[in-house]
Amino acid sequence: MSPRSRKPDPEAKQSPSVLPGLGPKSEQALRAAGIATVGQLRSLGSVRAYLKVKEHWPGASLNLLWALEGAIAGLPWQVVAKEHRLSLLLALEAAKGDA
Repeated sequence: MSPRSRKPDPEAKQSPSVLPGLGPKSEQALRAAGIATVGQLRSLGSVRAYLKVKEHWPGASLNLLWALEGAIAGLPWQVVAKEHRLSLLLALEAAKGDA
């Protein structure tokens, strides 16, 4: 499929708070980190977005990482925390090592 034949994602330019599991506080933290759209969030992925937020808001907990991954993947954060915790923590450590 060529890039021209791809249909635009109607959410891509919307605020991340339109995604399930992300509310005003998450949106505020994302905006402070320079992530203002769903497209930017998806492009970065949950781990890189979380690390950018941590730069601006050191108090961000891992619950935000679970929520970001859940919002991107369309899963409740509780499912992410239970079933994807290890892979996300490993990816987070790897990303910190790359920085």
